[in-house]
Amino acid sequence: MKRNIPHEIEPLKALQEFTAARIAIGRVGTSIPLKQSLEFKLAHAHARDAVYSELNLVKLMEALKHFEQPVLHLHSRVTDRRQYLQRPDLGRRLNEASLNELNGYSTESDVAIMIVDGLSATAVNENTIGLLDALIPLLIANGLKLAPISLVEQGRVAIGDDIGYGLNAKLSLILIGERPGLSSADSLGAYLTYNPKPGLTDESRNCVSNIRHKGLTYKKAAKKIFYLISEAFKRKLSGVELKDNAGLIAEG
Repeated sequence: MKRNIPHEIEPLKALQEFTAARIAIGRVGTSIPLKQSLEFKLAHAHARDAVYSELNLVKLMEALKHFEQPVLHLHSRVTDRRQYLQRPDLGRRLNEASLNELNGYSTESDVAIMIVDGLSATAVNENTIGLLDALIPLLIANGLKLAPISLVEQGRVAIGDDIGYGLNAKLSLILIGERPGLSSADSLGAYLTYNPKPGLTDESRNCVSNIRHKGLTYKKAAKKIFYLISEAFKRKLSGVELKDNAGLIAEG
């Protein structure tokens, strides 16, 4: 039997082509259709799973060899995932062992790249290497010196301040799993901070978000990130005072 679509829903159907949001799904009586209800529950389960997912350290370490850069394995002050969710402050700082490991790196660099699990290690496992494949050649081709790449467990965005400062980097770039949504449990975010140091807050950073197969493509994200990095070095700042004036970046 063909389901009747309410008149107020019909004009919205075309918008489904442009978003994964749950719009124009129709209704059965006073509720949503069974199929859409089950899809919602499945998406919620994926989001919960993403929050508790773990970095695939072996696979990431192996893939990072391709970039011929030193790789550091660091950890926040969090001891387990439960504490990570309850104490965001501990995820923003490196533990003592990791701080000591950074003490041996005093050579100045331009960009320190950090790969951090955040709230979705799934996003990191699936998207980080693809993004770096597009981004690192841009950085190197334009003469930017890279610090050792950091692979960080149980970290929040601000942990990049400790790492960038410890690596004596002019700019930190954090690739981190974003908070899972009900249409995107695999979204990667990139946060950049010029002159990183402990104690900075979020207005000091710029963000490029929704980097994933069904969101912002790796090539577009790499171009946008590189533009922001170039502007940060040119103006010697980042955050609310650094605007993205590049416009829509076409995929070439």
